[in-house]
Amino acid sequence: MSMTVAEQMAVIKRGCVELLVEKEMEDKLATGRPLIIKAGFDPTAPDLHLGHTVLIQKLRQFQQLGHEVHFLIGDFTGMIGDPTGKSETRKVLTREDVLRNAETYKEQVFKILDPDRTKVVFNSSWLNDLGCGGLIALASKYTVARMLERDDFHKRYTGQQPIAIHEFLYPLIQGYDSVAMKADVELGGTDQKFNVLMGRELQREWGQPPQCVLTMPLLEGLDGVNKMSKSLGNYIGISEPADEIFGKVMSISDALMIRYYELLSDMSVAEFEKLKAGMADGSVHPMAAKKALGREIVNRFHGAGSGEAAEENFVRRFKENEIPEDMPQVSYGTADCPLLLAKALTEAGLTKSNGEARRSIDQGGVKLNGEKISNANLELTASGEYIVQIGKRRFARIVIA
Repeated sequence: MSMTVAEQMAVIKRGCVELLVEKEMEDKLATGRPLIIKAGFDPTAPDLHLGHTVLIQKLRQFQQLGHEVHFLIGDFTGMIGDPTGKSETRKVLTREDVLRNAETYKEQVFKILDPDRTKVVFNSSWLNDLGCGGLIALASKYTVARMLERDDFHKRYTGQQPIAIHEFLYPLIQGYDSVAMKADVELGGTDQKFNVLMGRELQREWGQPPQCVLTMPLLEGLDGVNKMSKSLGNYIGISEPADEIFGKVMSISDALMIRYYELLSDMSVAEFEKLKAGMADGSVHPMAAKKALGREIVNRFHGAGSGEAAEENFVRRFKENEIPEDMPQVSYGTADCPLLLAKALTEAGLTKSNGEARRSIDQGGVKLNGEKISNANLELTASGEYIVQIGKRRFARIVIA
């Protein structure tokens, strides 16, 4: 793709939190050569969700700009365990666990990246040969005092929580990966800033031009508040059934939909700005935009046409039950469980008080997912999406993520 430096910068900066250093990035782009773009993933879990794909989507954009994407699988670092954001030492994975997870990663990322334009590398290919002498030389490049400036290490140190020596090695080894790969740019989440900046410092030590650093935000989950996480149950897995992915996309708030478009869609910068303007002035209906996003995401992971089929199934399901597509929604986290149904009815605006909600249930006027409810003390105890109905025309969606 032939684009000016300014046009490339607009694509690169879309959705990013920080780009360090912008002038250096512009200078690299001005050379006209394909840049080596690095992003590392430790295969610590076998399945990816949409939160993981934020970085992969940015890698795809770099590919479309004509740059070389090096997808780094941290089979060596995965056995150490990234201490980022951890309040205690992580369990060490076996070599077998890491390799098994790595295979599933490769299968999943090529649903986004072009396999013919992606170089998959494993950091064991150079770290296994580093040896004890090389590791000691690497450790000499950084001080304990500077390592303790890192927020999570500092909190654990001052809180008298153990920090194992091998955890200090993790950011050093991640930085050394950039030296071995001669990376021009490294991508990471905002929680990885310390680690990716280490690459810049170590490249200088080895006489290389320092890489630029691009940090991407951590994608909020279905609740719109917490980072997307399997442990919180607020995730959309990219291997989930098409209908489930589409249904989950339809459950997100309008504000979160814009966020997902910015970070996950193939929509161009100009198209995205037009969408935002249309949402703001009312010329674009949120439901139509959300359906388009659902189709795009499902098609990406299940193949062309699967998004349209999922949309048809979604619409048919609602029409058969005479359920409107547009309805009030209240969202909760699993920490709110068990959740009293009467409380949810009130917070969704279907009743004025919990007492009114209880009376409506006692009188047989409330349905939950199409079934009449008679227990005024009913509690919702599991994550998922619930459709509640009072009378013939009053509906609300309750989402527990």
